[in-house]
Amino acid sequence: MAEGGPAVAADGVAAARIASVRLDAPGVVRYGPDIAREREAAIRDLLAGNQFAVRGGLAGPYDLAISMHGAELVLDITGANAQTRRVTVALSAFRQTIKAYFAVCESYYEALRHAGPSQIEAVDMGRRGLHNEAAEMLQRRLARAVEVDLPTARRLFTLLCVLQIRR
Repeated sequence: MAEGGPAVAADGVAAARIASVRLDAPGVVRYGPDIAREREAAIRDLLAGNQFAVRGGLAGPYDLAISMHGAELVLDITGANAQTRRVTVALSAFRQTIKAYFAVCESYYEALRHAGPSQIEAVDMGRRGLHNEAAEMLQRRLARAVEVDLPTARRLFTLLCVLQIRR
């Protein structure tokens, strides 16, 4: 973000942030309780605090629509002046990471139900490490068009994973 702190819009609201987010999932998807909780937490946390700046003159705060089109993650970003920019990220580099992340999340939820505190902590550390790696990869893939901090990238990766679920 800009030196000296985030840019501020005329109304006093930080401009380099996401103000609203919408997930465009094709068809009706019914998530299980664990996934629904993760999705809602990621959206709530994303809106509560994020750093998101579109390069090239699109001023925020931003309304963000996240969707999948084929093998691409699509971010439709609408700026404060109602202009829209579409940013796409090829998902081929994320396939293995997403698969591994789903597996470790499943282990984590199973550990929560049946394991002791030390086992839960060990699985959770692995889950968080993989989540951080994926978020850093997403940051790099977005860097030409959008600048995001690591916590924002983590939440966006969570939402990307939610869009991958087909139930």
